[in-house]
Amino acid sequence: MPAEKSAQRQFSSGRRLAFVSLLFVICAFCCVPFADIAIAQSEPGRELLRMLQGLFSPHWQDIGGLLSALGSTVAFALLAVALAAVLGLGLAFLFHWRLVRIFAASTRAVHEIFWGLIFMQIYGLSATTGLLAILIPYIGIFTKVYAEIIQQQSRIPASTLSPQTPLLSRYLYTLLPQSWAQIQSYTRYRFECALRSSAILGFIGLPTLGFHLETAFKQGDYSEAAALLLIFYMLIASIKYWLKVRLIPVYLIVAVFLLPDSPAMGGSYFWQFISQDIWPRAVLEGQWGDALNWYQKQFMQLALPGIGQTLLLTQLALVLTGLLTLLFYPWGSRLLVGKKLRLGGAGFLLVMRSTPEMMLAFILLLVFGPSGLPAVIALAVHNAGLIAYLIARYSEVLTLPPDAPRGFNRYFYNITPRIYPQFLALLFYRWEVILRESAIMGILGISTLGFYIDSAFEDMHFDKAFFLIVITALLNVLVDMLSRRIRQYCQLQEQQPG
Repeated sequence: MPAEKSAQRQFSSGRRLAFVSLLFVICAFCCVPFADIAIAQSEPGRELLRMLQGLFSPHWQDIGGLLSALGSTVAFALLAVALAAVLGLGLAFLFHWRLVRIFAASTRAVHEIFWGLIFMQIYGLSATTGLLAILIPYIGIFTKVYAEIIQQQSRIPASTLSPQTPLLSRYLYTLLPQSWAQIQSYTRYRFECALRSSAILGFIGLPTLGFHLETAFKQGDYSEAAALLLIFYMLIASIKYWLKVRLIPVYLIVAVFLLPDSPAMGGSYFWQFISQDIWPRAVLEGQWGDALNWYQKQFMQLALPGIGQTLLLTQLALVLTGLLTLLFYPWGSRLLVGKKLRLGGAGFLLVMRSTPEMMLAFILLLVFGPSGLPAVIALAVHNAGLIAYLIARYSEVLTLPPDAPRGFNRYFYNITPRIYPQFLALLFYRWEVILRESAIMGILGISTLGFYIDSAFEDMHFDKAFFLIVITALLNVLVDMLSRRIRQYCQLQEQQPG
């Protein structure tokens, strides 16, 4: 009887996984007619050929400018992650407070680009803007993830302490030592993410690699663009060689001097910005009826169309991410491919996950023209590269019987069914991230929420921009809640990259 009940539970769990997977695929097909994914260019092949020619002939004339942009990219990421990790670890011990959980959820729900646009209105194109744009959301991310890691640790060591031991000492001497290896691993992964975030801050004018990359592509100098991309890939690939714990204090000191020397507007605008600029006139004058009408008008004319396209592109990108992951993860698994093919596959997955979505979408826009298709492809390629890499690593710890089949039979009947729960857990974990990235694609002219936010900032309608950013944050929180419910329904364990 126990064996029969166990089989029934496994069958029930398998049916749930199949049902949820099929449901999301059907939803994606239903989204296709309503999403703006048409190819606008008449001959995309010609532009793609020019890009390929530039890729095989990379060059960069201004070495000083390249090193300066590279230094700014690393400095923003390193300083922001260091500060966010310390603050996030402190807040993680207070995660049981509702106020801390709300703070973490609200800060991480807003993308670094949007934070950058906000702080740019206060501090201009300064180092302060770049640091805060990464620091604020990363504090929320670290707080949540560190708290989850700490909560998973054993409470048995704490039972050996005296009941009079202060709560902080219990954390420091029992939970933190158990969590330290996982915390280090996740922080290293998040630093890699911060490098991508730092790079794409160049799209709003900060002097990182993204700024020079955008300039090179707009000028049609694909050889310079290729050089920038190769430098960035090498930076990401070499992290494990140069990011040593004992050297981090030295890196932090050097990073301070590598920050760009750009003019700042000063903090005197801060109070004016948060007390006046981000609120409509009706709110400032206390005319609440007019204020309600204003917000309703902005929601119907701006927020609702942006929400619709953001959700449509997110759903398409999510399903395409899953399909690409299942297609590419065998390339990185020793159980499915040989050593030589696995080495090439690992390099390919590195390029996929190291290319920031916004950079890839910008490149694809030049090929396919202005539509949501480049955003869907870019989001799917980046996230599939990350999940495929993690799933490939997970598959290598599986043990196979001596008579296990080979080739396609091993992939379809032996490996994939066993890694499928972990695959779905990671996919749904990335759902919220894909939504955040879909929103910022509007910076490139795609009609998601970011398009309306960027337009409002350009027109200096800060009240509209702030309202739309709040809508974006709430949308992220709702998707995160839905993702958690689905993971619970499918009985999936929490899976986090890193």
